[in-house]
This record gives sequence, structure tokens and C-alpha cells, in this order.
Amino acid sequence: MGWEPEVEELEQRRGWAREMGGPENVARHRAQGLLTIRERIARLSDPGTFQEVGQLTGQPAAAGGPVVPAPYVMGLAKIEGRPVAIGGEDFTVKGGISWGTGRRKGGQGGFVEDLAHEYRIPLVNLIDGSGGSVASAKRRGYTIFPGYHGFERSAQLMGEVPVVSAVLGTAAGGPAGRAIFSHWSVMLRTASQIFAAGPPVVERALGEKLTKEELGGAHVAVDLAGTIDNVAESEQHCFAQIRRFLSFLPQNVWEPAPALPCADPPARREEALLKIIPRERRRAYRMHALMELVLDRGSLFEIQPTFGQSVITSLARLGGYPVGVIANNPLVLGGAMDWASARKQGHFIELCDAFHIPLVFLVDVPGFMVGSRAEQQATLREGMRCVYVALQARVPMLTVVVRKCYGMAGMATNDKNGLDFKIAWPSAEWGSLPIEGGVAAAFRRELAASADPRGREQELEAELRAYASPFLTAQAFAVEDVIDPRETRPYLCRFVEAMQGRLKTLLGPTSKAGVRP
Repeated sequence: MGWEPEVEELEQRRGWAREMGGPENVARHRAQGLLTIRERIARLSDPGTFQEVGQLTGQPAAAGGPVVPAPYVMGLAKIEGRPVAIGGEDFTVKGGISWGTGRRKGGQGGFVEDLAHEYRIPLVNLIDGSGGSVASAKRRGYTIFPGYHGFERSAQLMGEVPVVSAVLGTAAGGPAGRAIFSHWSVMLRTASQIFAAGPPVVERALGEKLTKEELGGAHVAVDLAGTIDNVAESEQHCFAQIRRFLSFLPQNVWEPAPALPCADPPARREEALLKIIPRERRRAYRMHALMELVLDRGSLFEIQPTFGQSVITSLARLGGYPVGVIANNPLVLGGAMDWASARKQGHFIELCDAFHIPLVFLVDVPGFMVGSRAEQQATLREGMRCVYVALQARVPMLTVVVRKCYGMAGMATNDKNGLDFKIAWPSAEWGSLPIEGGVAAAFRRELAASADPRGREQELEAELRAYASPFLTAQAFAVEDVIDPRETRPYLCRFVEAMQGRLKTLLGPTSKAGVRP
């Protein structure tokens, strides 16, 4: 006799797992327009590539009865042909609440994180559940310290492999924290929320009566706080964004970022670049349009597009090679760096540095945001943190000053510990302070003693502006080149291609612990 009876039992137990929380719970979940965790994994991964691990894990509903599966599904899959560790909560089983066992399948401190670490492959978290419950103490018979299933491995992964988190329902407690331990995160606009603790806890502790959406919906988490990076209009849109993000990153920090064949000629010159910067220095323009003209067509993938909008952070390609692009946005705060854009820029620099993606700065920054509100928001501290991060980065940087580059915010756009390679357009200007305002500070006594303070101020501004020509700086080799704006793409493509050998020497973990959450 063979092992047919045991195999039949195996198939029965697998069948119980595939039923998840049962027909009623699954139907209730789908009625909200949401996919189950198994459907999510199937839609995101390449067809037929998901190899589940731990499918039999669960607890008997009754003696001799079916096993209720653990509220987490995970395993190995492929995305665009590349292996990934993938897993997520099954909300149809007890709301996806953490399932306390000695060794967990997923979540922080779980097998899926160990799989990503040991195999050096990206980790994709599909988050739809809350953390522990006070009720677990009754089952266990005692309470445990925070961090029993801690974030030690989560923190380690931030310096090893790409970690992506998608919030696809309500995330609180541990799963919410895990969403932050990511290199990039995304949530649904109308069907997901994230917070440290939900409305019942908030109402009990603070007396605030809020809905889940008011407390941690996409507007709060993505637009206002920057807790989550991007928003998706649907689960399918979310999966497309995950695929797109991973396409720019290597499998781990020991490998180079993947280059792709480029159908967009590196020598392409765009006539529109000649007129994109207004001659009136205070007029705004669309930096996004400038980026699209310079970078490989269709390659832009913007990160945190609705947070800290005075700076634009995007993954893109030049000649098929991945680059991180940081561009100031004159349509918001005149491109000045506030607390939010400083935090956003610093995190993006760390991301690119960790995975050896070179940085391209398209600079039009008048400096830090000033005023009482800016000081109350610690703009100076956040801004100097951004400068610090830029000074710590090892990847090559290329700086293109298209208009303004002033003050300490301008310091965060230069490769001071590397080649310090800066090129400029004829429209460029730079200095410690903009001439407007700078004259009022530097010549305060002279202006106060003048019979016509405003007229004298304008005279001094005109006198100093004569020294601000980028050609004079280039003449002294204090800027490496001034170029025709139409030459920008060919120029950058040549240097990005040339730096690939240097990037290979950087492979491996950085000296830091990776990217800070």
C-alpha cells in the first residue's frame, strides 16, 4: 500500500486553507470591492509562479473538525521574471489579526522576512490587518513585552533588499508599523486606512470621535503627513505601481540596478527646452514638462507626488540606465525647501544611495522656506538633515542648474564628496542669498541713510546682478560647464553611461544601516 490516504488528507487540509475564512466571510470581503489575499498574490505575481509556504498552518475549529487557517498567506513568487518573497494578512480570518505562535509565517519577525533576507530577494508586503489584541493575554495566560515579534529583521532588510508595502485595507499596530519599514509604500484612495491605533482607542484616550477615514485615510496619510508614499485608485493600479517601482531596483544591494534597452535616442535634442524657462525671473513654469523632455520617454515614476510638492522626486531612466531625479517645483512655494520637501528629498537620496542609483538634480531652488511658520515647523533642522544625507551619499550625482541655486538648500544638490560636477543653463544664477532681499540685508545701513532707499536698493541689485552671470563663473571654472538647454539630454546620457563602472565598485551595503523609515 502506498501513501494515498495521507495524500488525500493533505489535499483536504489544503482545501481548508484555500477556503480562507469561509464562504460568508469571503463574500462579505468581496462585497466591499476588495480582493482576497490569494487573489491579490495571483494578480500581482507572474502567472503560475506563486509557491506557497506554510499552507497547512492553522488551528482546529473543533476536535476532528476542519482547521481554521492562520490569517496570513505567504511564499515565493516572481514579478516580471524576478523572484520575490511575498505575503499578506487574510482579512477573512479574524480580520487579519496577528496570530501569535513561536515562529510566525509573516509580518515582522516572520518567515517571509527571513526568506527575503536569506535569499537576497525583494519583499512585498500586502497589508490588511491589525496587530496584537489584548484578548491574546487571556489565551496565553500572561502579557508580553512590546516587540515579542519585533522589527529587528525589518530594520535589517532596509539595508539589504527592496521592501515594498501596499496597505489594502485597515492597518493598525504592527502591520501599520511594518508599512513604514519600507523603501516604498502605497495605499488605496478609498478603501484603506493606516494609523497607530484605531478610532475606538483614540476616542477612549483623547475623546476624539473620528471615522477611520478621518483618522488615517489617504488624504491624511499620503497628502498631509507623508506616512505612505503613493496612492492607487484600485488594487490593479496598486499592483501596476509595485511592478513599476521594482523595475528600477536591483534584487539586492549586492547587484547593480537593472538597465533596459532604450528606444529613445540619447542624442535627442528638444527645441522646447530653449524657451521653457521664462525670462521674467519670478515667473513659474512646469518642471514636470522639463523633466519629460530630458529623460527617457515614459520612464518617469514619481514618488510622493502629493507630499512636499515644492520638490519632485522620481525614478526614471537616461539612455536606459536607472537614475533618481530630484527637481525643484517653482509652481509650489516658488521651489523653496520646506520641512516636508526636505524630509522627502532626504529619504529619496537614501533610497537611491542604498541601491546604487545615481542622482540627477534639476535645480531651481531659492533656498529654505522662511517665516514664523517655517521656523515652527523646524524647516531649518529638516533642511540641514537633508544636506547631511546628501553629504553622506556615495552615488555619483549630476547637478543641472536651470535657474536658481541659493543658500543652504542649494548645498543639498551638489556632490561635494565626489566629482562635484555641476553644469548650468544660461538662465542659471546662484549664491548665498538671492539678490532681492540679500541687498536689503547686506546694505542695511547704507539704505537706511539714503534719501531714496528703494531707488538705491535697485541700483545695488543691478550692480550685483552683473556679477551673477553664469558665464563669469564658468570662466573661472567655478561651474564646470554652461550648456545650451537643448544639449541637456545628450550631455547627461553620456555621463550616466560613463559612471556605470564607478557604480559597480559601490555594490554591497552602505556603511549605514540602510534607509531610515
